[in-house]
Amino acid sequence: MYTTLIEPAELAASLSDPRFAVIDCRHELSKPDWGAQVYAQSHIPNATYASLDRDLSSPIGPATGRHPLPSIEVFTATLSRWGIDGEVQVVAYDQGPGAYAARLWWMLRWLGHTRVAVLNGGFAAWLKDGLPVTAEAGSRAPRQFVARASNAMSITTAQLEQALAAREITLIDARGADRFAGENETIDPVAGHVPGALNRPFTRNLDADGRFLPPDALRRGFADVITGDAQEVVSMCGSGVTACHNLLAMEIAGLGGARLYPGSWSEWIRDPHRPIAR
Repeated sequence: MYTTLIEPAELAASLSDPRFAVIDCRHELSKPDWGAQVYAQSHIPNATYASLDRDLSSPIGPATGRHPLPSIEVFTATLSRWGIDGEVQVVAYDQGPGAYAARLWWMLRWLGHTRVAVLNGGFAAWLKDGLPVTAEAGSRAPRQFVARASNAMSITTAQLEQALAAREITLIDARGADRFAGENETIDPVAGHVPGALNRPFTRNLDADGRFLPPDALRRGFADVITGDAQEVVSMCGSGVTACHNLLAMEIAGLGGARLYPGSWSEWIRDPHRPIAR
């Protein structure tokens, strides 16, 4: 069973195994249709395409961030349609760094499914290793997914405000240093960060080839921002997507138990009365 990462060669050896479900999570924030387009051109054999906006998020509401989590019922139906149940090993991949694949990794764990891993290095590593691709759409027979959701894995905006006021958590923001500092904000209408948050861009989890660093290197890296119990950590970003990359990296490093703030910066700034820092 793979619960964090799987290497391209390991996945290639299991492509014909019906107990493996491969999900293509490629996405570009500035080009919402890009992922579906490149999937149609070329993808890992048997892979099913997952849209960040339609499958891994719910519609944006007046008080939500840019990528609200879907309801448990809706996402359960999606997983069932993809042919996933409790016995299936899920492998998620994106174009390379794992920023979008990690979102699916976290969501499955949120619903109690631990048989899920991110393809280390993503589609770029798959191509680099000369492994097969196809343009034929993947198809799996539906299965019945049973959700065992955990509210302990995430935190709402109201809970975050209370926890920050009581100094009960360490809030880590996965956005780039410039956006965290309130500079070069090109995505959200308000620049800055939540007061008290610390910055650890998710890209620090990767080596020069876009693969995750070894566990010991990740532990050393997180030591810069985590001084207490990892279970006191809350991970955020712009919309609750790349924050999952830090959570995956922490799991690889043996620092499990941290929570996600799904609404993240784009939900925090919905209320102009909430404080911001730059």
